[in-house]
Amino acid sequence: MVFPKDFLWGGATAAHQFEGNYQGDGKGLCSADCVTRGDGRKNIQRRVTFKMPDGKTGSQVVFPYADLPKGAIVQCLEDEYYPTHEAVDHYHHFKEDIALMAEMGFKCYRMSINWSRIYPLGYGKVNEEGLKFYDELFDECLKYNIEPVVTLFHFETPLQLVNEMGDWIDRRCVTYFVEYCKTVFTRYQNKVKYWMTFNEINNMEILPLYAGGMVRNDDQAKAIGSYHQFLASAKAVKLAHQINPDMKVGMMIAYTACYALTCNPVDELKKMKDDQIRHFYMDVQCRGAYPAYKLKEYERKGIVLPIQEDDLKILKEGTVDYIGFSYYSSSCVSGDPKREITSGNMTTSVINPYLEKSAWGWLIDPMGLRIALNQLQERYQLPLFIVENGLGALDHFEDGAIHDDYRIDYLRKHVQAMKDAIEIDGIDLMGYTPWGCIDLISAGTGEMQKRYGFVYVDNDDLGNGTKKRYKKDSFYWYQKVIQSNGNDLGDKA
Repeated sequence: MVFPKDFLWGGATAAHQFEGNYQGDGKGLCSADCVTRGDGRKNIQRRVTFKMPDGKTGSQVVFPYADLPKGAIVQCLEDEYYPTHEAVDHYHHFKEDIALMAEMGFKCYRMSINWSRIYPLGYGKVNEEGLKFYDELFDECLKYNIEPVVTLFHFETPLQLVNEMGDWIDRRCVTYFVEYCKTVFTRYQNKVKYWMTFNEINNMEILPLYAGGMVRNDDQAKAIGSYHQFLASAKAVKLAHQINPDMKVGMMIAYTACYALTCNPVDELKKMKDDQIRHFYMDVQCRGAYPAYKLKEYERKGIVLPIQEDDLKILKEGTVDYIGFSYYSSSCVSGDPKREITSGNMTTSVINPYLEKSAWGWLIDPMGLRIALNQLQERYQLPLFIVENGLGALDHFEDGAIHDDYRIDYLRKHVQAMKDAIEIDGIDLMGYTPWGCIDLISAGTGEMQKRYGFVYVDNDDLGNGTKKRYKKDSFYWYQKVIQSNGNDLGDKA
């Protein structure tokens, strides 16, 4: 047997892309509620909408991001469409959805709690209706022996914090986040064992609105925002262990295996610097201190961190129990600025001539997952958890069926890479939760047509549809994978 007997097979979603009911039962607005849809294949970017003090309205792309106009208040506008408002209405379908997960054999379900559903303003009065919803959701999971794996912050910044203080640039957000964590840790301490603090925390580099509700995009602001998130994460880890020592708290990062395009030392140096950018966020959360290369960078740029008494001690004491990461593709770098590039998961890469691309331009590289697993274990010696992986593709609904052999082929090759990493390389891998296990709204493009799931949801890019769920061919493939604990991957394509 290659995979451990207690391996956590499952799937992953995020509240703002899946739940809907964006202002129902007392929920407050969050930053994701104010982001429009785009079109990845037509290069139409998602935009955040705002209103100026004089009443004029406007919008700005979220990638690449720039400072919002001074005085702008982020809010929803009447003449815009926001796909996450209704999403696929998991809020009213969660029992059906979890039953489908159970039918596939899920051992765990990675999801997020929307902070603004618990604290509508991000602080102040708690919303009991929000707490009850997640109580019921967790109870439904546990009924089928599915372990909830809960992300505390998945691009869902309470909008009040964005407009009142620019969110994580203000240290008060650390206090408010820890209070939110205390509420949910205490409430669900006997229902949730596995937690993660910040989803893809390294996206502060390129998506500060998503990663931190930031209205600024300068290096100083992002450094402070990251510092405050590191501090909040460390405090949350310590708090969770105090409330229930059996709870495990991990970090979460967007990760790729990175290759130099050639053996030219200029390309290798570019790869080294790219690795430092990616590993920095893990170095702090896994090792408990800022690495020398980052402190030297801050010194060159004149960046000053707002360190207070005991902060560094808290960072050292609040290191995480495991590393959760997303892996969709590898990346390739070159020191030559004229090289052709492609994009994937809101990052860019030089075209790798040895790899195929998805319909959205993402480089497909299963072997890169094995390489990534080895890099992470060698560097940190912590249990690893692949909490996002998958293929965004156009699915064709024909005669009540969805034949998604392309998705099966992608996933099969990545599971095989996991098997090789465990069996040959000795990797300590906790689990695997493919992204968007039931179709949801794409975070990168705001589309519905870019589908990831094992379950098709009748919903289009403008929210039209019955929301009825249909099993894809990949549903039955993944069911067999889980039943066999990864031994039966089906016939190779």
